[in-house]
Amino acid sequence: MLDPTTPPFEHLYIHIPFCRRRCSYCDFAIAVRRHVPGRRLVRALSSELALRHEEWSPRAHLRSIYLGGGTPSLLSGSELESLFDGIYSRWGEDSSGREVTIEANPDDVNVPVVKRWMEIGINRVSLGVQSLQPTTLDWMHRTHSPLDALRALDILIDSGMESVSVDVIFGLPTEAGADPVGDVARLVERGPSHLSAYGLTIESGTPLAKRRARGRTVAADESRFVEEFNGVRRVLKESGYDHYEVSNYARSGCHSVHNQGYWNGASYLGIGPSAHSFAGDARWWNVRDWAAYDGLMSGGMDPIADRERLDSRDRWLETVYLGLRTSRGLDEALARFLPVDTLDRLISADLLRIHDGRVTATADGWLRLDEIVARLTTSSEGG
Repeated sequence: MLDPTTPPFEHLYIHIPFCRRRCSYCDFAIAVRRHVPGRRLVRALSSELALRHEEWSPRAHLRSIYLGGGTPSLLSGSELESLFDGIYSRWGEDSSGREVTIEANPDDVNVPVVKRWMEIGINRVSLGVQSLQPTTLDWMHRTHSPLDALRALDILIDSGMESVSVDVIFGLPTEAGADPVGDVARLVERGPSHLSAYGLTIESGTPLAKRRARGRTVAADESRFVEEFNGVRRVLKESGYDHYEVSNYARSGCHSVHNQGYWNGASYLGIGPSAHSFAGDARWWNVRDWAAYDGLMSGGMDPIADRERLDSRDRWLETVYLGLRTSRGLDEALARFLPVDTLDRLISADLLRIHDGRVTATADGWLRLDEIVARLTTSSEGG
């Protein structure tokens, strides 16, 4: 049971674990399926929603709903409608201001599908473009073509979808043949309201990590990583996008409500295999494997795999790290706990700045964020 002082959650994340194919860089909790057991998944998710509603109701005010994956766009319109009926029946259908996002692959997007999404209440789509280079998409093991990506983006915008975000990846190995700066310039011409640009990290256990271990690939060197980060940033800033978080850019009024909840320390509930939740000083997460999750839900059991309590030091570290990821940075009250000498040195190195009582990272600082936070918190007594 939750502590009665636990704050109500504001954000709901639902994990859809299925994909047609595993991308070369992916370390997410997914299950590759030719035929997606959508109805079975929705039953399992609905069972967990019912379980969590017993614990949380009425302590919830949903500001956002986010379907991530995996590939949520693999679910049919009727399966999505059933899932959302379960959400709305428990926490209400709010058509005024609630952000409702679905992640989508370009090859799943067509006019009837987008129309159905909008009827269900989805008002934001995160489109997994990743690249507009055929060689790069093949290297990634993506299932769509550059033409598919541009066509999907046009359909979403022309259909009147309230907010459209696109994802791109930079910092790929040379053999991938990527051109992230050129890709972003082409995408911006289409007019998406939001863009996320993620620098590649090679995670252990992924197909890409196995390639590197066999000497078949080499990670991008630091100079090219920095060059591509700055190139993408320049194109987007010149096009009027606000660089409001390390990897995220938005036109005015189109910042991601859901992601900002994570960065601001808001409480959120995660549903589905591997989904994480956070409230107060508690964090918990579900079993990772789809079959294990399905088995637990079918048997009426709780799918939580483990949980942890964060002490004051943990919360302080997270507050500093998450705050400095954003353009808002840390406010003056928190900045008082930072070691002054270290702060001054980081400002002199043009990695941090202080303006209007807030400490923020520069673009160069964002590229060295782990180092900065380690230096700021090693000697700090904050909390």
